[in-house]
Amino acid sequence: MKKDSDKHQFDFTMIEKMLLEKGYSTICGVDEVGRGPLAGPVVAAAVILPEDLVIEGIDDSKKLSVRKRESIFEEILNSRAICAIGIIDNETIDTINILKASLMAMRKAVMELKKAPEFVLVDGNCPIPHLDYPQFSIVGGDGSCKSIGAASIIAKVTRDKIMCKYEALYPSFSFSKHKGYPTAEHMKELKTYGLTDIHRKSFKPVAELLQEEYVFA
Repeated sequence: MKKDSDKHQFDFTMIEKMLLEKGYSTICGVDEVGRGPLAGPVVAAAVILPEDLVIEGIDDSKKLSVRKRESIFEEILNSRAICAIGIIDNETIDTINILKASLMAMRKAVMELKKAPEFVLVDGNCPIPHLDYPQFSIVGGDGSCKSIGAASIIAKVTRDKIMCKYEALYPSFSFSKHKGYPTAEHMKELKTYGLTDIHRKSFKPVAELLQEEYVFA
């Protein structure tokens, strides 16, 4: 009888195995992070994992501790995996909306890969527009697909590092803690200090503060 852990491992790589059996040897996983925050960019990652590469613990980045996530991040970057990042800033998000910006970031990440993929697996229910590769969208793909899980880790750690750097520019905001998400702490900072140049003005809590004539920090 198979253990639960064995079943999870099989499920986690089943999609890639199916594609490999169909003759696709270069499979790319894509995921994004940062749709919900009130500040900062949306960041996407595209990752191609070699078929024989073994990295333990790859999963949906949200399910991993900070320490584990950063450890796997370094392991992926130091392996033979091919990785690329796509970043779309808050001003573009305000101009085209967060969904379009997320898809743009994912396309940018794929196009930045040093090796062209033969098939692209995308987290979510929306395909990436204007992509000249066959692709398939998977809801919850970051927890059921090895390459997408790897992409979620690369995107998450990359964005977290960006937000930590923003805290040095805007010391009144604890971006290293809340990463721009609408936590109680972040909302208190907004009401106390006003907006920064990296806040998303089209997002409701920020737009409401603008209507109340809060000034930029």
